[in-house]
Amino acid sequence: MPTRVHEFDWPDRVVVGTIGLPGARTFYLQVRAGSQIVSIAMEKQQSALLAEKIDEILDQLLNVEGNPHSVPTSTPIELVDNDQLEAVQEQFRTGAMSLGWDPTTAQVVIEAYPLADVDAEDDGALEEDGAEVPEMLLVRMPVGTARAFAKRTREVVGAGRPACPLCGYPVDPDGHVCTLPEV
Repeated sequence: MPTRVHEFDWPDRVVVGTIGLPGARTFYLQVRAGSQIVSIAMEKQQSALLAEKIDEILDQLLNVEGNPHSVPTSTPIELVDNDQLEAVQEQFRTGAMSLGWDPTTAQVVIEAYPLADVDAEDDGALEEDGAEVPEMLLVRMPVGTARAFAKRTREVVGAGRPACPLCGYPVDPDGHVCTLPEV
């Protein structure tokens, strides 16, 4: 059965954003090109790791001798995107992801796949015979957009609940029971 690929080669917008209050936020990777918008749910840790690895790829490219690509060391001001997510209609919840570099187009490539364990009552896309259509998200973004994406993602991840200075666990708005590690 062929995989339904949500493909974005030069997206107009690619961001991580959240819906909900700190401690109960849902993270989304949202991509838009023209009127096509795809939103996939992610874990906070997936978002943080994605931003970290994108920065690592871009930083490595800066140090490649004879690198023909102009890689920004920080986010170009014209690419800063602090807007809210657009209308979110979750396509799938992200399971496995891969990240790479395409030197032929000078783009960072993100592939995201849904969680493998799908409930029988899932609202996923169905073929005519009732079988679920496997799908994935494929995003290719230029280096400046990738740098801006990583910066925004780090900010969104960091905007959650503050950490307890004693135990490091998140502090909820309604209080916190500190669980100091035993010495």
